[in-house]
Amino acid sequence: MLIVRPAMPTDLDDLMELAILSGPGFTSLPEDADVLAERLETSKKSFNGELPWEDAWYTLMLEDGDTGDVDGIGGVKATVGLKRPFFSFRLVNNITQSPSLGVKMNHQTLVLVNECAGWSEVGSLFLKADRRRGGAGRLLAQSRYMLIGTQPEMFAENVLAELRGVFTPDGACPFWDHVAHKFFPMDFDDADRMTGSTDKQFILDLAPRHPIYVELLPEPARAVIGKVHPQGVPAMALLESEGFRPNGLVDIFDAGPTVACGRDNIRTVRDARPLKVQIGQDIQADLPALISTDSLAKFRAVRVKADLHPETVTITADAATALKVKAGDTVRVKV
Repeated sequence: MLIVRPAMPTDLDDLMELAILSGPGFTSLPEDADVLAERLETSKKSFNGELPWEDAWYTLMLEDGDTGDVDGIGGVKATVGLKRPFFSFRLVNNITQSPSLGVKMNHQTLVLVNECAGWSEVGSLFLKADRRRGGAGRLLAQSRYMLIGTQPEMFAENVLAELRGVFTPDGACPFWDHVAHKFFPMDFDDADRMTGSTDKQFILDLAPRHPIYVELLPEPARAVIGKVHPQGVPAMALLESEGFRPNGLVDIFDAGPTVACGRDNIRTVRDARPLKVQIGQDIQADLPALISTDSLAKFRAVRVKADLHPETVTITADAATALKVKAGDTVRVKV
């Protein structure tokens, strides 16, 4: 049984392994043990309620209940852009025309913005290659929304997700090489690391002050604006199935797209319902259900077969153990 549970400081080695496997451009998983250790400590304090709600950053681990192996990670930030700017490029259409010549032109530009301050963010979704099938990715992705649904008031009304932009098989990033690097004279990995570990003042100091005309950029850069890294295509599909849509923003380094959805319109947040636990052996359901605890502090989630009733849900003793619940407890269920 696969279990989604809060990350703990003892997960550092597993988190470092996932960071190395994730490759370049995965800003929230830098190959930096100190940064990752700080993230795990932040997550622990977030789940324990030891931080102001807007500073919380919840990190979830996908664990094999039989072996104890950690095979994936997901996360939810309560807010972004309040203490540190959340920079993006907005794609803006600029219409020009000359009636005397009968000419009308649409010039697209990239404009530096900080529009999402105060929004919540779901991200850090990454699984080991041998787990990217059989529904593990969907379980991990949807668990983030089940987490939000336990206490919606602890998250913003708008939720965003950033997707990694296009990289070539040899690790090059066309948008970085042809555009961003012109403004940030450093390696991509250094810029990526500084984005996650500094106050981002370097972006404010060096980023372009004026709109960048897309049609003046080299074709390799134009072709990847708003496009998703091949490894991110399944994540994009999962986000779209929940109601997320592109909002016209792209990452300033790799031009990957940002998608957004209203918190209460996220399908899993909206459709999951609270039910009382019953424990039984002979489960008749044909298809599994997504079940989580109804507690943010003690959050856990699994996907198991369960018999649903108007006020209750019957699960096996093994599922109850995985969730750390007992008969009579309330869980949230999404079918």
